[in-house]
Amino acid sequence: MTSIMLRTVQTYGETVKKNYKAGAVIFREEAMELCMFGVLEGTVEMTLKGTFIENIEAGGIFGIGAIVHSDHQRASTAIAKTDCVLVAMDREHFLFAVQQTPMFALEVIQSYSDRYRSLKAVYEKAIAE
Repeated sequence: MTSIMLRTVQTYGETVKKNYKAGAVIFREEAMELCMFGVLEGTVEMTLKGTFIENIEAGGIFGIGAIVHSDHQRASTAIAKTDCVLVAMDREHFLFAVQQTPMFALEVIQSYSDRYRSLKAVYEKAIAE
């Protein structure tokens, strides 16, 4: 089942899907960009300074930080772990989607809160050892 989040990105994002072969870099840390992505097919691996952070599977979104922070800088690197089909959403379309689909905003917030909690648990485990 497709989430509200991904359906909204498909509806309000760019109409052209972007295909990436396994191993292709989607974006790099510190790049300045103004779009986020929804994963239609495949898996995207997120890394920070070359270290694995998490995988984003079909139905998930990533890269939103670059459109919500004023410096528009990428905080991590995204690499296609498998062949991927993505859809992009720029800042203008994101703001429109938030206005038109309030549940989209809640799902985006929940997605990033879940990621924060997961990373926090990993950090707490690491400092306890």
